[in-house]
Amino acid sequence: MANNTPTPDQDLEQPVDTPETPETEESVVEALTEEEIAALQQQSADAAQELAEQKEQYLRLLAEYDNYRKRSQKERDHLYSDGMAAAVLALLPVYDNLERALQHETTDEAYRKGVELTMNQLKESLKKLGVEEIPALDQPFDPSVHNAVMHTEDESVGENTIVEVFQAGFRMADRVIRFAMVKVAN
Repeated sequence: MANNTPTPDQDLEQPVDTPETPETEESVVEALTEEEIAALQQQSADAAQELAEQKEQYLRLLAEYDNYRKRSQKERDHLYSDGMAAAVLALLPVYDNLERALQHETTDEAYRKGVELTMNQLKESLKKLGVEEIPALDQPFDPSVHNAVMHTEDESVGENTIVEVFQAGFRMADRVIRFAMVKVAN
């Protein structure tokens, strides 16, 4: 790297390299012809047009990516929900069998206590997973969560009231995992 400052050994009369002073904008504009100015203006307009097109393309790409990200997240959530529903559905026969075991009379209290503890533990596990039993008995019939398999004429209860539950129904959030099988009074 060359040092342009004079040292005491050098002659002070030697010229030091100095950068040229930049031309002022007015002198540059005066030196350009009308055709050159028009060409520069056209280049500027073309560059602005290309920038606008690139910006529009970028915004479209950004919107597409955002839609892809949202769609992927929704698909992941749906897959998780489907997996949870399938796992819970596989456990429901165990729930049904424990419920049937509790309905039968037994003289062995230790056995009954063991079944009750197992049933309570299963209910707590389902609750932790966000699964809740669909209320049915003495409720008005709702075809979106109940499956009527029998009808009965009973004047002592209101019309379209559930009088017996054959199989409990379950839901997870807003999704019905299994419809409640019920008997409805007309």
